[in-house]
Amino acid sequence: MYRLGLSRKRIAELVRAEPATVGYHLVIARRRDPELEAAHLTAAGTKSSPSPASLARMDEIIAWISAEHRFPRDRSEDKGEQSVARWLSDRRREAAGGTLHPAYRDGLAGMSGWAENPRAAADDARWHDRLAQLADFRAGGNDWPRHRNYASDLEHTLGVWVHAQRQKRRRGELDTEKIRLLHDTVPGWQTGRTRGRPGRR
Repeated sequence: MYRLGLSRKRIAELVRAEPATVGYHLVIARRRDPELEAAHLTAAGTKSSPSPASLARMDEIIAWISAEHRFPRDRSEDKGEQSVARWLSDRRREAAGGTLHPAYRDGLAGMSGWAENPRAAADDARWHDRLAQLADFRAGGNDWPRHRNYASDLEHTLGVWVHAQRQKRRRGELDTEKIRLLHDTVPGWQTGRTRGRPGRR
């Protein structure tokens, strides 16, 4: 019903449930289907403008980010910061789905990088760090790192990482650009050690 453009209130009336209950299930449904909100707005035929209170909330959040010089963490112990993080996460999801209202888009435009998923950005940075560490490890005259029977914590960390990249490559889950970087930076990464060959010291 939501996909067909019906409001939360109207759905609640039709199914004889509390609007809050319908809202709860819609939050879960939107998380599972990022295109649901766009389909709802298209079917409803309108993008309702944010209320003055919603725009004031956006200004408060921009002020918070400017004062803290960082984006909010959703796992913060501070409830206020969690609320800011949730609001920003909702706007990121709308931006990714093409449903972000122009008022929010224009208001947030001055904050560079606001639409990026911080967790994904951190994961990507960690991936590139591991690649650089693996290249240094190999350049030091070492054989491919092992994830079992390793000689050091670094070898174990890099062994687990390169093993995971090989597995993802086999399953077709590794990004094409990352495959290219691996081939260019550490040629032979897919083959690894020749079974039975002793590691170089």
